[in-house]
Amino acid sequence: MHDWLAHRVRSTPDREALVNASSGNAWTYATLDETVAEMAGRLSALGVSDGDHVAGVLETGVEAVCLIHATMRLGAVLVPLAPEFTPPELADRVDHADVDTVVCDEATESQVRSAAEQVPGSVPTLSIHESERDDVTSLSAAEREAFTPTAWDRGDTQLLLFTSGTTGDPKTVRLTMGNLLASATASAFRLGIDPEDRWLVPLSLHHMGGIAPVLRSALYGTTVIVRETFDPGGTVDDIREYDATCVSLVPTMLRRMLSARGTLPGCLRFALVGGAPTPAELVERCRDYSVPICPTYGMTETASQIATARHGEAFDHPETVGSPLLWTDVTVVDEDGAPVEAGESGELVVRGPTVTPGYYDDPAATSEAFGEYGLHTGDVGYRDEKGRLYVLNRLDDRILSGGENVDPGEVVDAVRAHPSVDEAAVVGLADEEWGEQVAALLVPDEEAVDVADLEAHLRERLAGFKLPRTIGTVDELPRTVSGTVERDAVRDRLREGETMSIERSQPSARAASDTESVRAVADDEGVSSAGSAVDDPDGDADSAPAANPEPADPDDSDVSDDDEAGDDGATDEAADSDNAGEPEDDASSADEH
Repeated sequence: MHDWLAHRVRSTPDREALVNASSGNAWTYATLDETVAEMAGRLSALGVSDGDHVAGVLETGVEAVCLIHATMRLGAVLVPLAPEFTPPELADRVDHADVDTVVCDEATESQVRSAAEQVPGSVPTLSIHESERDDVTSLSAAEREAFTPTAWDRGDTQLLLFTSGTTGDPKTVRLTMGNLLASATASAFRLGIDPEDRWLVPLSLHHMGGIAPVLRSALYGTTVIVRETFDPGGTVDDIREYDATCVSLVPTMLRRMLSARGTLPGCLRFALVGGAPTPAELVERCRDYSVPICPTYGMTETASQIATARHGEAFDHPETVGSPLLWTDVTVVDEDGAPVEAGESGELVVRGPTVTPGYYDDPAATSEAFGEYGLHTGDVGYRDEKGRLYVLNRLDDRILSGGENVDPGEVVDAVRAHPSVDEAAVVGLADEEWGEQVAALLVPDEEAVDVADLEAHLRERLAGFKLPRTIGTVDELPRTVSGTVERDAVRDRLREGETMSIERSQPSARAASDTESVRAVADDEGVSSAGSAVDDPDGDADSAPAANPEPADPDDSDVSDDDEAGDDGATDEAADSDNAGEPEDDASSADEH
């Protein structure tokens, strides 16, 4: 199989392929194919060949779209890198991915060259723009040369993508042509294909959420509309102006778009929302304003989607991400790796043709990630009796405070329910007495957050040991390029910035119960309980005398954290929609739109 654009242009040369939302300029498949052939010929003349690793450090735009297709035509492996990366970040990734050539633009050439100087050996730098630097070669300086397009096998590596790296060092994910083809096919079976689809992509083209619509549209024969930068109101206006039927977003983007314009235009068949957990209240807001939201759960390692809910299903079950896509198996396992029953939470393990064969040049990480049932995602969730998937949080997000497990997703849900909070992230901070303390970083809605009012609100919803003790506010949560909250950055902000506190002054029901138990034992043994040391696992009873524990709120009664629904997980990307006559991959209705 040759590159997908080459196959598409033979079928529908005159159909519109690409639109630049900033200028309104458009390309048919014939003109896009010629533009890609021109770029591929110049890259070939400058030494790029089959099997080379080509890093793209480009601003989102038409040129980035062309590079995706041109590298596939040449048989090169594309390594997309964020234009926001600093030289050390770029150097680390260029070195790790064994990059042979870097393609940049005028906005990124300076940091690219600084990065190249930090990498052993010589890494040629090519620019899509004119450059005055001696160490950068402009593509326009090369004469296009003839070359033979590469034929791809399904097992050939097409992309090397770096994981977002919310904690620890990012890994380099291998995605084969077969992974991408299976993902595009499964997405079409879930959400359908309309030949008139027009897919707006305001996401960056250096991670899977932006790349997938570009590749899939060439396979489907539909139109991609590329937006160079994200602006909430402007993106809504583009949907209307260009009659977009599909749009890929992360939850924060959608929330801001709704705030800017109230709702989204009626031309949309779906708004595919992933890259971070989609709050139930956002789904319900979309339901109330007839916005066809399709929450999706995916990973870089699975070429985007693992499960996606059609909007009708999402409206009925706002916390679900739907059932797994065609050919994708999701097994929920316990701490010993054994499958659990429906309704029981555990780690999500994924198997299927979309799953990466492994991490590049890292056999140890690959071996650690895969087990009997497939790829261990590190995400915690469960499936209900109907097979719908619910993603709760990350395994490493759990907070252990005074011997009690706290699900940060549950705390996030409670904090977000306060009217003065727009967004929130909850993490554990090291604490000498309790091991970890719960801490929250908030984005206020409009007015400042009243901590006393927030505390009263939370005590009605959470056991005392789950309350955040350190609270900070920011204008925007730190996120990775895929939209996931960057938890290490949240911790840094809470440690270093100005914060507020909720004191440990009121015991939860569990604290009171434990205090009473110890006192009862002490009294039976003739020991004065007032002088005894009491272990308070939730850290709320340290100011309450053991002999006369303060009564707890009814809502603080014995809650099992492991049964609480949280609000975390990973998601990546986007798909096509459902219309009359779409192929069907499960027992649910095909025409929920």
